[in-house]
Formats: sequence, C-alpha cells, structure tokens
Amino acid sequence: NKAMELGLNKKFVMITSFFGITVFFGLFGCEHPTNTQVICNKNPELCADLHEDSWCRFERGDLIRNRFKLKSIQLPSGEQIYQQLLYLEDYNKCVELAAGVQHILHPERTNERARAFGLSSQTLAQLQETTRGSLEPHLAYYHWSRFNDDEAEAVLFAAEKADQIKDIALLAQLAAYYLRVDPVKSKQLYAQVLQGSNPDNFQADWLLALASLYRFEERGDIEYLLSKTNIEMTAAKFSQDHMQALIKGNKTLQSKLDGDAVTLAEQLRAGKYQQSKLKILLDKDLTKSL
Repeated sequence: NKAMELGLNKKFVMITSFFGITVFFGLFGCEHPTNTQVICNKNPELCADLHEDSWCRFERGDLIRNRFKLKSIQLPSGEQIYQQLLYLEDYNKCVELAAGVQHILHPERTNERARAFGLSSQTLAQLQETTRGSLEPHLAYYHWSRFNDDEAEAVLFAAEKADQIKDIALLAQLAAYYLRVDPVKSKQLYAQVLQGSNPDNFQADWLLALASLYRFEERGDIEYLLSKTNIEMTAAKFSQDHMQALIKGNKTLQSKLDGDAVTLAEQLRAGKYQQSKLKILLDKDLTKSL
C-alpha cells in the first residue's frame, strides 16, 4: 500500500503525543481558518506543546498552520511530512534560543519556552526516526542532508536518475549539490528547474548558482548577465567594480548586458522562461555537452 511505499509508520503519521495524550489527526473534516489563535482555540491539541508568548511568532505560526493542514489529510504524502519536518526544525531552533532569554517580569515565560523546546525536540526526534528508511525522495533527501545517511543517498539519487523527482525545489537542491562535483549535471538540473518554474515558486538564488557555473567556465559575460538579473530581481547590494571586472571593464558590453538583465528579470517574474535568452543559452550549452 501507499504507506509501505513511503516507508512510513502510519501510526505515527496519524497520531502524535503531547503530554502523553494521544491526539488523532486526519479523522474529521474541518474548516480552514488561517489565524493561529482561531486554530488553537478550536484545535487545542495542535498547540498544547507550544509556547504562547510573542517569541518565534512566525515559526510557531507556520508550524500550527501546517499541523492544521495535515489534520484534514488521512495519509500525508512524503513531501507534506518533509515540510512538517522543516517547520518543526525551524520552530525548535528558534525556541531553543528563546529559552535562553530570561524574562525579568514574567520568569514563568522562560520556563514555558524551555518546556516547548524539550517537547518540540522530542517530537522532531520521533518524526525523524519514523521517516528513517523512507523510499520517498523528499524524506530520503532530508535524511541524507541532515544525517549523511548512505541508504537515503542511494534512494534519492536512484529516484533522480529514474526521473521520478518532479518537485523543482528538490531538483534545485540536487542541482546545488552537483555544482562542483558535476557542473554539466548541475546545469541540466537547473534547466529542468527553470523549465518548471512559475512566478510563485521562482527563486532568484538559482541565477547565482548558474552564474557560478559560468565562472568556472570563465565566461564572464554570462556570469555578469545572471548576476545582474539577480540584482534586478532582489535589489541586492553589489560592488560596481566587481561587476565590471567580470567583463574586463567593457562599458559597451556592460550597457547591453544591463538591458538584457532587465528584460530577463521581467520574463522570469512573469513566468516566461520559455521565451527568454537564458533558455536559448542553456539549451545550446547542454546540446554541446551531449
């Protein structure tokens, strides 16, 4: 069955334990409020192990909303459980720091954060253990990247080789891994990532990764174009001298590339990678490498 394919313990997916109380997820339909206080009021079991003050507000909110989302799903996918692992990690790291901050007026809040850190650490460790050995690529990636798990690595790269990974966020992680060990493979994966991108999921950092590949090839004009496009999309600070050095101070070329970067940024924001010069460039490069 599907649970066996994911290598998941269904019992853990369906239940979790807060204060020794078993709480069932995914058994009943529910509404979809987004305000975390509303969620906690109607579903106190989802928030019982968390602290209540304003520290780690974003991490706590993301975790609560994701728990609420999972509550309506009887058998979460590997990707959904992977997201829960990430939200748990973020919350756990933040509340660990918060637990070390002494509250002078309300010392009980410091104790509450310490308790939340202990409980979230336990929940995270349980979910990590439950998903260990999963055949699902997202969970295999998690265990490989976090624990250098050799079996998870084998599962992950077998899935990539068999073209079973469609999530571009995960493909981008693999593309970043291949940057130094296999630049051609990295470029192939980034081409897939860009092909599957849209205005909602596009990450400007992908351009910097690609720029580094062209740096290795000593193609300063392409490195400049991609770096400048990233700057256009993120408004990041940059060194004009460093940028000009990429193209040996050629101001005529710089003017052209600046214009191209503006156009490329607009296309990528609009989800029009297919019509861009970047696609033509990557397709040409990858054809040569075959």
